[in-house]
Amino acid sequence: MRLLTLQDENTRLVVLGSALLGLSAGVVGSFAVLRRRALVGDAVAHAALPGVCAAWLVFGERSLPLFLAGGLLFGLLAVVCLAFLRAQTRIKDDAAMAVVLGSFFGLGIVLSRVAQNRPSGALAGLDGFLFGKAASMVRQDVEMIALVSGASLVLVAVLFKEFQLVCFDRAFGGAQGWPVGWLDLGLMSVLVCCTVVGLPAVGVVLMAALLVIPAVTARFWTDRLGVMVVLAGVIGAVASATGAGLSAVLPPPPGSLSRGWPTGPMIVLSATAAFGVSMLAAPRRGIVAEWLRRRALVRRIAQQHLLRGVFECQEAGRDLGRAVSERELLSARSWGEGELAAAVRVAVGRDLVTREGDGLKLTPTGVEEASRVVRAHRLWALYLVDQAGIASDHVDRDADEIEHVLDAAVIRGLEERLLATGKLPASGRGLPVVGGEA
Repeated sequence: MRLLTLQDENTRLVVLGSALLGLSAGVVGSFAVLRRRALVGDAVAHAALPGVCAAWLVFGERSLPLFLAGGLLFGLLAVVCLAFLRAQTRIKDDAAMAVVLGSFFGLGIVLSRVAQNRPSGALAGLDGFLFGKAASMVRQDVEMIALVSGASLVLVAVLFKEFQLVCFDRAFGGAQGWPVGWLDLGLMSVLVCCTVVGLPAVGVVLMAALLVIPAVTARFWTDRLGVMVVLAGVIGAVASATGAGLSAVLPPPPGSLSRGWPTGPMIVLSATAAFGVSMLAAPRRGIVAEWLRRRALVRRIAQQHLLRGVFECQEAGRDLGRAVSERELLSARSWGEGELAAAVRVAVGRDLVTREGDGLKLTPTGVEEASRVVRAHRLWALYLVDQAGIASDHVDRDADEIEHVLDAAVIRGLEERLLATGKLPASGRGLPVVGGEA
């Protein structure tokens, strides 16, 4: 209960520090994701490891500020190396990142082994920077995270428009005289600071995930940068606090010698859970919403095909009021019996067709809808014949695919263009005729 109500001093520090880290990582990570520098954080995190080890080898004491300063120095050096490889060589971005990440991380492992082989190396706690040890946070660690996070958020707020320009139209900014190179370097420097300060909490391996996952999660919910940045910060803070709290509350795994679950991985898993929910349930970009839209489109297309099929069969028989048999519809279009039956059920339920004996007949509403679909189909077919020079007996399939997405404005534009060129004859019902169509 003391853990759940945050009465425990250590739990408060861990939750607060993790939340602050998640907040800044989500905000800064949003720009990194939009700038297509999402994995720069990964390279920087791995590059910071030799800096941490070098700081201990030089000064010989376990000091978080010194460790972070060393990590920051090597992280900035990694960014400079990435920029050099991109600008001065033909190496692609992903290959350049792999070179920098692998080289610096390999150096970090070597320096870590050198430090561990020293008499006092075991007390340095360098292994904690690989996977993080958020549960061992002290007040000084939280104060350091708060300082870096606050400075990062202030810088983002002050340079929000400039960072937005760099993310979306760097070439335009350069043409307007903006120092886009310095702005890009500033953005990467903020990313480096957030990455390095998060190493003691989630470690080298998982820090990139904390930078990327809240940002891409927020992207599911909005198209506006300001909203995305705020959402990413909130998601990062909540996921970090939740993961830290769960690591303290959940009982240890059976047979485990530890007292609980690792905090860093629990933070990342909490952020991943938020990502999974957003990926499924986001109203515009989520998988469920996309599936529902596709299902509705398929049903609408099938319904419109049915109405056009009935109308054209009636038109071919010179009797717009007669009932059309399902056998006639099956021979007129390449339908399966089950597909036709499903389309008929929907159309009957919407009062677009009625059954008359063993045939189908359009209702007044169905006639109106069918006329609209047929007109859109034939207008587009005429446009293809007139503008693309396609033979009139070869345009039906292309028109069949596009007729369902033509809105009223596009149809008016087609009518005006075809009327201006004298290519819009009309039949008795005001419907255009394509080639030999009735």
